Amino acid sequence: MSWRLSFRTNLLIYNVRRRNYATKAAGKPATRPNRWKSVIGLEVHAQIQTNSKLFSGAEVAFSSPINSCVSLFDASIPGTLPVLNRKCVELGVRTALALGCKVNSVSMFDRKHYFYADLPVGYQITQQRAPLARGGLLSFPVFVPGVSRKPYYKSARLHQLQLEQDSGKSLHDPVERKSLVDLNRAGVPLMELVFEPDLETGEEAAALVKELILILTRLGSCSCRMEEGALRVDANISVHKENTPLGTRTEVKNIGSVRAVAQAIEFEIERQIGILDGGGKIFNETRAWDAAGRQTIAMRDKEVVQDYRFMPEPNLPPLHVNVDGECDADVVVDAVHIGSSLPELPEETRRQIVEIHNLTPEMAIILVNDITLYNHFRTILDEPGKARSPKAVANFLINELLTILNKNKIDIEECRIPSTHLAEVTDMLEGNIINAYLARLILQEALDGEGRESPALLAQRNDWLMITDTERIEAMCKDAIKNNPKVVEKYRKGKEKMLYALAGEIAKVSEQKVDMAKSVDLLKNMLK
Repeated sequence: MSWRLSFRTNLLIYNVRRRNYATKAAGKPATRPNRWKSVIGLEVHAQIQTNSKLFSGAEVAFSSPINSCVSLFDASIPGTLPVLNRKCVELGVRTALALGCKVNSVSMFDRKHYFYADLPVGYQITQQRAPLARGGLLSFPVFVPGVSRKPYYKSARLHQLQLEQDSGKSLHDPVERKSLVDLNRAGVPLMELVFEPDLETGEEAAALVKELILILTRLGSCSCRMEEGALRVDANISVHKENTPLGTRTEVKNIGSVRAVAQAIEFEIERQIGILDGGGKIFNETRAWDAAGRQTIAMRDKEVVQDYRFMPEPNLPPLHVNVDGECDADVVVDAVHIGSSLPELPEETRRQIVEIHNLTPEMAIILVNDITLYNHFRTILDEPGKARSPKAVANFLINELLTILNKNKIDIEECRIPSTHLAEVTDMLEGNIINAYLARLILQEALDGEGRESPALLAQRNDWLMITDTERIEAMCKDAIKNNPKVVEKYRKGKEKMLYALAGEIAKVSEQKVDMAKSVDLLKNMLK
């Protein structure tokens, strides 16, 4: 292995951006104290990406003026009837097929009765007994860069996927001591994905949610903007000792970010274990995640089972979907046709990256799990007239770009440096015009200038070019040998690592600009 290749490899090991989601890092399922085992099941509510609501023609638009996207049906005006949005059904079927579900040829809508001010009709239209689809399976990698040694794969069974409408939003004014209602979200279309309790740690739950986000965005069925409430997670958590029945579960509602999923679950597991170890009892209750306090807080108990009085929705006929054979796609939603047009899913992309580009599984996971990073990778690699090394491009994006973004606490989505400029820095690295240190200086300057000036101009203007002239490097080597006689003596007595101490002196004198591979070769020749 050459000195340069060894140097790049070490960079990959030590400089991958740490993106663990939990407060405590997790590898393969953690061993709990006193042999406790945790059991986690997720329910995910994903807003279907349509222009209108599930049962009305009212617009779906985030942060619209209060009560500006409300139809008569949404406001529960007597005499109004629901009309099912066909696009919601198609996107629901598309999602179900991508997750390996069996789409039901006939599904039904039900009324789920409960009384909240932001649900004016007094019930939610959902699919409790005969959902759109059942029986899927989601396999996903669990890997925390910089923490986990190796990725491992976990699978979670999908119990069912159902369509339902969202409720409105209550706005509380503590000064006026009033509560107001915004019905803009009332009737917004949702897919509820109910997973079996197949998970064991917060990191596994976060990895599942991340994989689901990647899938839904590729399908175009959900924007997955968690900050807008387009995807919300409920986690059911319990703990028990090995070879004993499952413990009492608690439900943590409406978790609003991937990071919070891991943190909330890990906190709740430790909370339950602490109570049980102290001789206490876990109550069946609903809790909320307090992101500021990094703890779950009690909302309401569930000891008394609430009677939702489910009943068939009388104003909606059974939903028929064609699941085999030919049909008139203009009349019936055709699952066969939808299934034939599914896009490439994340796991297939990872497999191709490993097989075609000869990258490691870890690199494939890091690239694919970040949509923006993967788009940069593809844009740089697929530029017409260029034959770049996939490994060099991946190394640059993972080692250099993510490192400098992490240092500046900037998410890659906020990075203003265009792919063309990133490609230019990659070419300069591969062309031995700059080294990794100079690449980071250029990236930092580009970030400060919001990517307006090209990397080549930045390098020229700041004299950030690698010293490759043999005579200059020989002179530096001679000075290093002359000024460090004890180091030279140790090297000649067999301590080969002393050579790199001399190389370090040369790097310091040259302000990290010297070609280190050439310096090492020259030092070896001079010290024979």
